[in-house]
Amino acid sequence: MKKETPEFSNEELGEFETFRKIIQRLRGPGGCPWDRQQTHDSLKPYLVEECYEVLETIEDNDMPALSEELGDLWLQIMLHARIAEESGEFKLGDVLRNISSKMIKRHPHVFGDTKVKNAEEVSLNWEEIKGQEKNGCRSLLDGIPKGLPSLACSQDIGRRVASAGFDWEKADDIIDKLVEEVGELKKASTHEEKVHEFGDILLVLANAARHMDIELESALRQANARFIRRFRYIEDASRQKGMEIKSMTLAEMDQLWDEAKKELG
Repeated sequence: MKKETPEFSNEELGEFETFRKIIQRLRGPGGCPWDRQQTHDSLKPYLVEECYEVLETIEDNDMPALSEELGDLWLQIMLHARIAEESGEFKLGDVLRNISSKMIKRHPHVFGDTKVKNAEEVSLNWEEIKGQEKNGCRSLLDGIPKGLPSLACSQDIGRRVASAGFDWEKADDIIDKLVEEVGELKKASTHEEKVHEFGDILLVLANAARHMDIELESALRQANARFIRRFRYIEDASRQKGMEIKSMTLAEMDQLWDEAKKELG
């Protein structure tokens, strides 16, 4: 006998409750075998992947794609919530209740009588309230996610300690520090010393980016994308010339690279 498939109107498909029912059906008896066997651990790589795909659409300024990718990210959140609900860990309502309560508590300038002058003061209040919620963190650096990419971690560290006044006064000071660190790298004699000094350079760059309001992970992703486009231009040009790219001289590749920069940006 053919199973009946629930049908939803276009209006219903735009409702949160419909999505919740779909996830419940996928995880329920007679649902999808793949969805039913997923766990919090098995879904981790998909959650990370979806986050990066969302970031890519933002950087590409592709709003239709962003709408789709946000849905995919939402799917991961709903699956985790459903798995937790099935095992009695917590319910979806707990997730919504926690984040709603947190937003109200951390925005006393909106939901209370606190006065703030600017966004920077909002950030300072946010960190102070967050510390109070953690029963007084021993350190401003407590709670940094272990899986956070290293560059993003560096910027988070800089932002946190800056809230306590431990920061450069202006970006130019950081550039001077960068020159100093490059000099130390040049003087490094052992591989261990070079690794140490190179790490210091990256940390200084992370703070320079923070002062310039540059999201370092995003900047590097965009630089990687530009490099890929330009190198593919070189590869295509070499094929059109009937040449193997490995047989080209560095000068020939540099010339094509300059062309790629003019053509592709």
